[in-house]
Amino acid sequence: MSLNYSAAHSSRITKKRTPALKRSSSSPFGTFSRRKPIQRSKSKPESFAHDSEDLLDQRFDHHGIITTLPTHPPLKGVVQIVQHAISHMFEPMPERGGFNSTRIADILNFRKCLPTTATVAHVHAMSGSPTATEKEIVQLTRANVLRKIVIPGRGVGGSTVGESLVLFTDLESMLDRAELVDPALRDKLLQRLRSQPLSQGISPASFTASEISTLKRAGFLTSSIQYSSPSTHSIISIDPSTSFSTISRASSGSLAAIGGSGAVVEGGGTHGLRRSSSQLDPLSPTERASDLQLALPNTGPYLRLLTEARSHLISLIHKSGSFRQIPMYLLRERWDGGIAGDNPASRAKKLRGEFTGVLPARTRKWKHFWGLEFDWVLAQCVGGGMVELFETGSVGLGVRVT
Repeated sequence: MSLNYSAAHSSRITKKRTPALKRSSSSPFGTFSRRKPIQRSKSKPESFAHDSEDLLDQRFDHHGIITTLPTHPPLKGVVQIVQHAISHMFEPMPERGGFNSTRIADILNFRKCLPTTATVAHVHAMSGSPTATEKEIVQLTRANVLRKIVIPGRGVGGSTVGESLVLFTDLESMLDRAELVDPALRDKLLQRLRSQPLSQGISPASFTASEISTLKRAGFLTSSIQYSSPSTHSIISIDPSTSFSTISRASSGSLAAIGGSGAVVEGGGTHGLRRSSSQLDPLSPTERASDLQLALPNTGPYLRLLTEARSHLISLIHKSGSFRQIPMYLLRERWDGGIAGDNPASRAKKLRGEFTGVLPARTRKWKHFWGLEFDWVLAQCVGGGMVELFETGSVGLGVRVT
């Protein structure tokens, strides 16, 4: 038997392979082997970095109502609450807020002209017991420490803004700054107020006509207006004896086309041009004992600012979702206008003094509300019963429209 051997089947003989040509590279890292980038898992976001839209699409847990707004340090007594409400109404002017000198002067002058007062609703929002607070208000009013200012027709129920408190010392300071009021008239008004601390009305018999005119022009007196709810008797109706066929056949523009000359009066209306006897016949001072009330200068702009700020805060909550609730920290950001985000990057930029958002001068808070503090507006809404605070257990305090 012949054995055939071939070099091709021998395992000792290997074929020499030509090495692959290496490309020359100018980079010193060209000789290193390439790897695919490592796919790192995304870290879980912290609680403050949650998407606000996803957060507002769910109903928060309810762990109890917060009836009193927290303050640091805690306030004791009505006097401290009134002083706190006055001193914390506006935020200080930011150093780099984008305001020119004219706008800064307008803001400071507007703040200076407002009366130093606090609404009763604000006081109740900062106090623990409403009953104890009302008793303390009466005691301080009787002792001539406080004075209650009542403006009828400003709101209904707990949301009224027509009741406010002013310290008697602040009232004296406002009278001192009034250029139209001379010292004799100032002392006369203060003596009249001290003699009847709990009375809301001021008799015109205590002052002359010129003194009353001066105090009204200075803003410290106003006429008492009686507000009454409209009744069904004031609705104008057509007399049943009036025939509609007669009215329809009458010529346009004639008295017969509206039912005759006495149709309005017979239907329950009143004469538009006829004056009442109280407007024609002058009354004696004793009959007009409550025709005047104490007022404060520039109360109108103060109440207008308050009501518009409350309405804007409520609208921000309504826009937050169908549940009409929002975390308190997020509501504060929206009131401020989104000046800076609440995340680590924004907070680091803020610490370094870098720009992180919209300039304050461009926000609604400073353009329309003159820099009102968020806590001040929130206290007005809580005290008026428009919103309530509750503990969520997950995102801190929540604000909900009642």
